[in-house]
Amino acid sequence: MSSKTQKKARVARVPTPPADVRPARLEPPALFAYVDAVAQHGSIRKAADALHIASSALNRRILDLEEQVGLPLFERLPRGVRATAAGELFLAYVRRSLKELRVLEAQIEGLRGLVRGHVRIAVAESVTGRMLPNAIADYQSRHPGISFSVTVDGPKRLTESLLRDRADLILTHAPVQGAGIAILASVAQPLCVLVSPEHPLAARANLRLRDCVAFPIAMPDETLAARAFIDAALERASVKFEPALVSNSIESTKVFAKTSNGVCFSFHIGREPDVSGMLTIPLSDPALHEARLSLAARRGRVLPVAAAAFAEELVSTFETL
Repeated sequence: MSSKTQKKARVARVPTPPADVRPARLEPPALFAYVDAVAQHGSIRKAADALHIASSALNRRILDLEEQVGLPLFERLPRGVRATAAGELFLAYVRRSLKELRVLEAQIEGLRGLVRGHVRIAVAESVTGRMLPNAIADYQSRHPGISFSVTVDGPKRLTESLLRDRADLILTHAPVQGAGIAILASVAQPLCVLVSPEHPLAARANLRLRDCVAFPIAMPDETLAARAFIDAALERASVKFEPALVSNSIESTKVFAKTSNGVCFSFHIGREPDVSGMLTIPLSDPALHEARLSLAARRGRVLPVAAAAFAEELVSTFETL
C-alpha cells in the first residue's frame, strides 16, 4: 500500500439529531427519577440524600407505586434494598423512557440553534499541542456559547470514558475495537522521534529506533498508545532500550529530551512544527506503519448537537492531515 493511500482519512457519518441546538434540560418524571435513584444507590436513605428529599417521603412514594403495580419493586434488606423481578422489569422501562427523553431533549435543542451547549472530549496528549486547541478556537469563533471540557488520558481510559458516556467523543492512537464504538474518522499519523535543533540526529529525514540507542531516551509509559507501538517495533528489530526516563506525560518526556540532548517519542499531528520547538523526525520501523489517529463516538448514541456539529468539523480536519 502506498503512503498516499495509507494517509487518506477514513470518515463515517456522525450520529446527530436533525438540527443544530442549544441544551434545554428536560426533567424526567419524578417517579422515574426516584425509582432509578433507589436502584442505583441500593438504599432509600442514600437515594433520598442524593435527591434532596426526606427518606420517609421517598419511601412513601415507592410504597404507593408498588401498590399501583400490585407487586413489590424492591426487596427490603437489613442494609438497603434490591430490585425484585418486577422491579427489574419496571427499571428497564424507566431507563428506556429516560433514554428516549434525552433523545427528545436533543431534538428540541435542534430547533433552537447552536446558542449554548457543552462538548466533552477525551483525547490522547498528542492532539493538545495544536490540532485540538485550534479546532476548538475556530468552532467557538462561530459558536461562542459552546463550551468544552478536554480530558487527556491513555487508550484504555479513553475507551471507558466513551462507553460510559463520560465523553461525547474521543481522539485516540490505539486500535479502536469493540461493537460499542463507532469510528467517525481515521487517518495515518507518524510516530516520531523528537530532538532539539542542535541534536546530532536533527538533520535526518527519518530514523529507526536503533538510531536512538546512543542517546538519553525518554519513553512513554505502558498506559500510552505510543509505548505499545514502540515495544512491538523494538522486539521486531531485536533492539533493547534502557530509558533514562519513563512517564505518562509526553510533555515531561519532551522537556527531559530537550534539556539532556536526548530523544523522546510522540505522534506528530498535522504539518506545523511541534509547539515545543523540537524537531519531529518520522520513524521508519516497519512495525510503526499502522499507527493512526481515530475520532470515535459510542455506537448508537445520538450525540448532543453541539458535540455532533463539532465532530463533523473534526472529520473535515482529518481530511487535511
